[in-house]
Amino acid sequence: MSNLSELLPAGGGGKNVDFVASGTLSSGQTVALKSNGQVEAVSATAGGPNAGTPVVYETANSYNFGAAFDSNSNKVVIAYGDQGNSGYGTAIVGTVSGDSISFGSPVVFESAVSSYSVATFDSNANKIVISYRGSSGRGKSIVGTVSGNSISFGSAAIFEYGSTFYVFSTFDSSNNKIVVAYQDSDNSSYGTAAVGTVSGTSISFGSPVVYESATVRFVGMTFDSSNNKIVIAYRDDGNSSYGTAIVGTVSGTSISFGSPSVFLTQRADVFAAVFDSNANKVVIVFQDPNNSDAGTAVVATVSGTSISFGSLVTFGAAYDTKATFDSNANVVVVSYKNPASPYSGSFIIGTVSGTSISFGSATIFETGNTDSIETTFDSNANRVVTCYRDQGNSNYGTAVVIAVADTNASDFIGITDAAISDTASGSVTIKGGISANVTGLTANAAYYVQDDGTLSTTTSSVLAGKALSSTSINLDYTT
Repeated sequence: MSNLSELLPAGGGGKNVDFVASGTLSSGQTVALKSNGQVEAVSATAGGPNAGTPVVYETANSYNFGAAFDSNSNKVVIAYGDQGNSGYGTAIVGTVSGDSISFGSPVVFESAVSSYSVATFDSNANKIVISYRGSSGRGKSIVGTVSGNSISFGSAAIFEYGSTFYVFSTFDSSNNKIVVAYQDSDNSSYGTAAVGTVSGTSISFGSPVVYESATVRFVGMTFDSSNNKIVIAYRDDGNSSYGTAIVGTVSGTSISFGSPSVFLTQRADVFAAVFDSNANKVVIVFQDPNNSDAGTAVVATVSGTSISFGSLVTFGAAYDTKATFDSNANVVVVSYKNPASPYSGSFIIGTVSGTSISFGSATIFETGNTDSIETTFDSNANRVVTCYRDQGNSNYGTAVVIAVADTNASDFIGITDAAISDTASGSVTIKGGISANVTGLTANAAYYVQDDGTLSTTTSSVLAGKALSSTSINLDYTT
């Protein structure tokens, strides 16, 4: 006898119950118990979307939100200007649980009026980096360390001594650098970028680089991890306010750019740019004021230092558009102010296929007048978190949890002992039993049921049990 699985009888090792299958089930399939007593496969579906109840995190007028997910601590960090405290730059840590979010206490990172706050997670240093327009209008960045439900900060570093507007940032995971893009008001409002390096609780920057020798507004940016490139989308006021994008390549503490490419030959406002890691495409989202303020998206393909575009796709009038990529459901989630509602907070789901994107129907997450929207994806809870200023509630800083894909994982009851045809009866090893009908496990490791029905050592709210061998698991064994 070489391992514990040899002690187990074929077919599961006890606590086996026959159930009628709802849908065809494979052998070794995790299953959930339905209300009619049948079992179905545990899976994530597009049966959503839905939004939880909005939660106030700042009982004062708040503005210019930035949001990022810290995958080291599994927390969401929101940065903002707190008008209830002299406009000071402030951050707060949120914990997602199901369809709700709870917050720690606000922490000041800039004891002066701050605006254009953005947040990015450096997955190499496991730090949050907040970039913003700080005292004297200078562009600043500061490194935050999340611990529990709080965050502490190092000293701020200046990336631009001139007057700075339209600040955005992203993390280049290939070079382990923070890239900040902004409008340099003291240099003819040119589009400018700087590369930052995090070390401990500090950040330092290379020399600023101009990427557009004209006035830029409404900047959005993302990192294309397939091509290891930075993509910046912006309104080019030096070229009739056309919607434009450019590709950047980080090298050391600097960045170089290809040639600008126009995706809309007319004015384009309020950008968001996200990378769809499933389709390996960049999606740019904006408001088109020449088309009844239509919310519009375009899929972009990076090749070397160039970028090309598919056809424009609209999804209804939209202001203050922001977007994030849900890597669980492999969709782009756009949050925006919906003038049709009127002015309520709404979100819509986009699915990329080739060089195009299609959208479902909009869902309202806030019935009151909503602005200063920002959004991020919590890859631990598989939820989108959107923060905003609730003008219908004294302009309080508010956040809501959005579930794009529903799952029945919480109803997990066991693992099939063999394949079961739809409506047929078959054996399932239930909680408290030992299933010997699985593969690829590591002995003595705790396994959890994921939203899509797979077993993983990644913590979720549903414990499957402890592996006894590579092919057997003690279901619901308390670790």
